[in-house]
Amino acid sequence: MAEEIQIVDRAVPYYRPVGDECALFEKAAEEGLPLLLKGPTGCGKSRLVEHMAARLGRPLVTVSCHDETSAVDLTGRWLVRGGETVWQDGPVTRAVREGAILYLDEFAEARSDVVVVIHPLTDHRRTLYVERHDEVVHAGPGFLLVVSFNPGYQRGLKELKPSTRQRFVAMSMGPPEPPVEREIVEGETGIDAPTAKRLVALGAKLRELEPLGLAEMPSTRLLVSAARLIRAGVAPRAACNAAIVEALTDDAEVAEGLRDLVALAF
Repeated sequence: MAEEIQIVDRAVPYYRPVGDECALFEKAAEEGLPLLLKGPTGCGKSRLVEHMAARLGRPLVTVSCHDETSAVDLTGRWLVRGGETVWQDGPVTRAVREGAILYLDEFAEARSDVVVVIHPLTDHRRTLYVERHDEVVHAGPGFLLVVSFNPGYQRGLKELKPSTRQRFVAMSMGPPEPPVEREIVEGETGIDAPTAKRLVALGAKLRELEPLGLAEMPSTRLLVSAARLIRAGVAPRAACNAAIVEALTDDAEVAEGLRDLVALAF
């Protein structure tokens, strides 16, 4: 399990709203409504959460879920220290106690016992039952649960159950329109406008290549990575090959076709 705990006392991370997602996030936080973010890899789900946590001045606890993430990992466990048995809260328990924003990334990947533990935090109870500690923890003021998942990547193999989905206010996120995406690439990297325009045009072209069978379409994140390499002095074609082409496929023929499109863009 990967866990990151952020106490927000720094500048607000850059985020360019695509629609009304910031306003909806803020209202959900005010009402204590759990929030579900849906969208492909690299569309800005995690950055939105980081941005809003800083903007709202809330601590942020982030947990990257996977199929080995258990309820015990998240709620806590007994440990032996200096000959004594002591209790250590897990990241979810700490977030609930502190009234933090709790972000469970790729929530659909978590095991079923994790989903069961989270359910009481998504309704009027706003509680967490820590079985091994025999304790019911009530959510502190300001607590907000945010989860995300990638419906396209799951392809129906590990979807959220309807009984779980209906506990959340949900919003879909995806690639922004080209003018907005250009602004994001420029704002994230400081790259010049003509280069940002070429990168965004390349991204749009690549997203039209569904027949190639790419598992994921190129995200704004990949365009930002390419822009950073270019800004650091890497030749544009080499930057796009490393940040976009090689990240999208291991198939030599498909990669060659993608590189041809890069050559047309640069």
